[in-house]
Amino acid sequence: MPNSKIPTHLAIIPDGNRRWAKQQGLLPWQGHQAGAVQFQTIARSAFKSGVSFLTLWAASEDNLLKRSKIEIRWLVKIFTKHLQENSFFEELRENRTRFRVLGRGREIVKNKALERIILDLEKKTALFTERNLTILFGYDGRREMTDAMQQVAKDRLTEVQYNDVKDRLWTRELPRVDLVIRTGEEEPDWAHWSSGFMMWDTANAEFYFTRTFWPAFSEEELGRVLAQYKKRRQLRGA
Repeated sequence: MPNSKIPTHLAIIPDGNRRWAKQQGLLPWQGHQAGAVQFQTIARSAFKSGVSFLTLWAASEDNLLKRSKIEIRWLVKIFTKHLQENSFFEELRENRTRFRVLGRGREIVKNKALERIILDLEKKTALFTERNLTILFGYDGRREMTDAMQQVAKDRLTEVQYNDVKDRLWTRELPRVDLVIRTGEEEPDWAHWSSGFMMWDTANAEFYFTRTFWPAFSEEELGRVLAQYKKRRQLRGA
């Protein structure tokens, strides 16, 4: 039975790669590279802490459509490089972690090498159930909801229930989100949301906003966030 004091499903919006790079005197894609390395560290720590489902928003639809072509090429190159490393698959296999990529990213970038490695990893890990790692690539929550509503209309349901919507979302195989972490907020007291991020799944989630840029988001800060989440749950008697 899941431990209610630990988020079953943790979703992360890892913002601040470009600003971190600028702060360090580096190029934007060097920030994305540092962010990719940090994701591996944080993912290990989250799973070790007891999180079963980890979802990371790697790129929005807007990111892939509006950023410069050279930055997109670097994003795809970094993404592909990390996914095709044998150590990445071995870690998924050893920890029985199912891997998925959701969103319009592959459709937008049309990179055959990236498509091949994603399909291969999804196939090889399809039956794993201990942990779940999901990457949102080319994701927009508004489009996800629009697609779901269009499918509901197409199916001509006379009475729409909660599960009728959930079953038509891109994230239909994922449980509701318990905790969302968003990094890189300039003013956490006035934090902003983006593109309706997982709007259906985060309806009852806890939210944590931090000024820390993603490449600098540490295991120690994650530990503090999870401890705060546990405390809040205890106070609520959950």
